[in-house]
Amino acid sequence: MSAPASPRRILFASLIGTTIEFFDFYIYATAAVLVFPHLFFPSADPAASTLQSLATFALAFFARPLGSALFGHYGDRVGRKATLVAALLTMGISTVVIGMLPTYAQIGVAAPALLALCRFGQGLGLGGEWGGAVLLATENAPPGKRAWYGMFPQLGAPLGFLCSTGVFLLLAHFLDEGQFMAWGWRIPFLASAVLVLVGLWVRLRITETPAFQKTLDRDERERLPMATVLTKHAGTLAVGMLSLMATFVLFYLMTVFALSWGTSALGYGRQEFLLLQMVGVLCFAATIPLSAIYADRSGRRRAMILATLAIIGFGMLFEPLFAAGSVWSVLLFLCLGLGLMGLTYGPCGTILAEMFPTPVRYTGASLAFNLAGILGASPAPYIATRLAGSHGIGAVGWYLSGMAVLTLLALLLVRRDTN
Repeated sequence: MSAPASPRRILFASLIGTTIEFFDFYIYATAAVLVFPHLFFPSADPAASTLQSLATFALAFFARPLGSALFGHYGDRVGRKATLVAALLTMGISTVVIGMLPTYAQIGVAAPALLALCRFGQGLGLGGEWGGAVLLATENAPPGKRAWYGMFPQLGAPLGFLCSTGVFLLLAHFLDEGQFMAWGWRIPFLASAVLVLVGLWVRLRITETPAFQKTLDRDERERLPMATVLTKHAGTLAVGMLSLMATFVLFYLMTVFALSWGTSALGYGRQEFLLLQMVGVLCFAATIPLSAIYADRSGRRRAMILATLAIIGFGMLFEPLFAAGSVWSVLLFLCLGLGLMGLTYGPCGTILAEMFPTPVRYTGASLAFNLAGILGASPAPYIATRLAGSHGIGAVGWYLSGMAVLTLLALLLVRRDTN
């Protein structure tokens, strides 16, 4: 048996994979607002094109539970390491192919169909990635540091967002609009191939987690982990899923919806708004380790309850800040919202992993996370766009607060955790 990997290598392996996966995911989200409505969904009505593009964005969230089932099965049967490598390859190949797709003007309706297929592949890969990365970290954590270890894969979300937004900002700086729309938008998707190779190299150098190795040694593996989760842990699955509703809704309101509404209805330039979002994402990245420190000291459940209460209050500030007409108020809006995102996102991976026993942990935690994505994230930009158009920005804030109340009720049902 090979020697166990060092804690530094384990944490880097959990971080690099989620960073790459979320980079791939976010470049699609950005392109779904800025590029795809024009090149893959042309229409006389710009709003209709945007809604069609956002529909393909949502498609990945429906693929993610399938990824949870597929990769979770092998993660709980074969091991965390091999499954994480396969998930990263699935996501990476789908992303690179998007960068090579012909547009609607070139092949007609086949173009959006192929785009949707690749987006489905992205969702499939991310459905298997997140749970494995969290388990790689938490199942190697020493006593009293489970939330701290579990927050490293969570940092992949803001880092991936910063990288993807930074690439689009560089393209906007060096290319004019015609060059960007003609070929420049493809660069982030094609460049993902390099990042995937780096991630594979790192992950192939790690060993199996101690917790799963014990499951192998004791021959405690479940023959069908998904069936076990659905029959024996259905209540836990439902509570875990609802516990993350506010997390998903908040993030995709602060990123996809805010970018779309800010650059259309509010009249901000694309480059200006992306810069504002990057500052907000720095707050997101900063509050993730703060939440982990607090969660290890006071408990994951308590940390998430306090963050959720703050999100309920933030929903009341949606209209006063976002629609105030001031760059500074929008910046404060983004910093507050994404800062709260870090507070709820930091402990959520650890709390989900602790809900399920080791033989079905990969499947259970991944499925809960990705079902929350279907119910929370996938419809959020669409619902928010419709609400804002019909009832104003204030209605979007009420929508967020309502989802956060649902999350709060679920968190109250989670058993108290111990270190």
